[in-house]
Amino acid sequence: MDQLTPLPVPPQPLRVALLGFGTVGASVARILVERPELASRLRLTHVFNRDVARKRAEWVPSSVVWTDRADDLFAAEPDVFVEVIGGVEPAAGWVSRALTQGAHVVTANKMLLAAKAPELLALAARHGAQLRFEAAVGGGVPLIHGVREGLAGDNLLKVAGILNGTSNYVLSRMGTSDESMASVLSAARDLGYAEADPSADVDGDDAGAKLVVLAGIAFQRYLRLADIPRRSIRPISAADFRYAKGIGCTIRQIALVEVRGEGFHAFVGPALVPLGSSFGRNAGANNVVTLFGRYGGESSFSGAGAGGPATGVAVVSDLLGLAHRTADGGEAWAPASIVSPPARPYYLRFVVRDQPGILASIAAALARQGINLDAVLQEPDYPKDALPFVITVEPCEEHRLLSALEEISSGTYHAQPPLALPLLLGV
Repeated sequence: MDQLTPLPVPPQPLRVALLGFGTVGASVARILVERPELASRLRLTHVFNRDVARKRAEWVPSSVVWTDRADDLFAAEPDVFVEVIGGVEPAAGWVSRALTQGAHVVTANKMLLAAKAPELLALAARHGAQLRFEAAVGGGVPLIHGVREGLAGDNLLKVAGILNGTSNYVLSRMGTSDESMASVLSAARDLGYAEADPSADVDGDDAGAKLVVLAGIAFQRYLRLADIPRRSIRPISAADFRYAKGIGCTIRQIALVEVRGEGFHAFVGPALVPLGSSFGRNAGANNVVTLFGRYGGESSFSGAGAGGPATGVAVVSDLLGLAHRTADGGEAWAPASIVSPPARPYYLRFVVRDQPGILASIAAALARQGINLDAVLQEPDYPKDALPFVITVEPCEEHRLLSALEEISSGTYHAQPPLALPLLLGV
């Protein structure tokens, strides 16, 4: 009688523990519960959250253990920890502990990665674990996977993107409605796009943290968030959109990092972009990122950049990658330095108490720094005690422009501080 060949034993599903059951954590759990076809690969076993009794959801299977003690999760030794608590601490301590146990970690926490990515990646490599973070940038947009896998054969030179949905909602609405910043921010809070304190969004910290992660993925370099210049969108007015439109542009919060010699130029802040560009057309809370490669040219990714369901999809995609046992081989981000930006054109907006000689004084200060005027724009029907006008200048070094603006700002005719925005015509 022939001996039967034993059937292969199917792999056991990865046991998944959730650190956090807020908007994103609940979305991850719902995907795992509502897609039974995933049960052979992923099984939710534990949920940790403070005040866990209030967070319990009836639709979560009774087999799942709920706890408000993080130690309970570590004692259970799950295969994967999903960290969606947010912030740097205590998340950093928990993620480090999980990796030291040899457990994989999936996180959506861009602030944690901006602060600790190099050491966490090194810790994962030492203990044979993986640290995955597709959800940390772009929400449901498969950006990190696209860069790692789809563009691995190219030599990337620059990454530019709209990485914060709140700021993009605010600016795109201002560009079409002629509303003030304060009015649109209030509407964004009512719609759930903005927090009660939107500072991290409008002042560039959120996009800056995501840019740190993008630079690590695209260039394998670590840029410290504290070293990346970040400028707020708060000074932008309805008048700026009218003037921008007059030169075929609109205004968006742009995050950019590009290779410059032995270092990198990086910044986050409002900039003028062409109306017809992928950035100019991007409206609402969507994200869009364009990567520039030496060989492949431009590649763009766009889609929903925020929200529980979109981010939950990215987390589960990382979990499925682990379930397929597709090791990424580990990675390391070497320290990198921030260098000066290239010469570029700028948009300068002034609001003045009108009097003779203002334009001549401004032009003279710019000329002393070797900066050439390109155009002067002034719309009618503004009050003489708060008269806005715009000067665009030819490409110049940023440090020269800042020196000129320091001199110009000392004038007694200003009703508001001058505003300088880069003109990014090539994105």
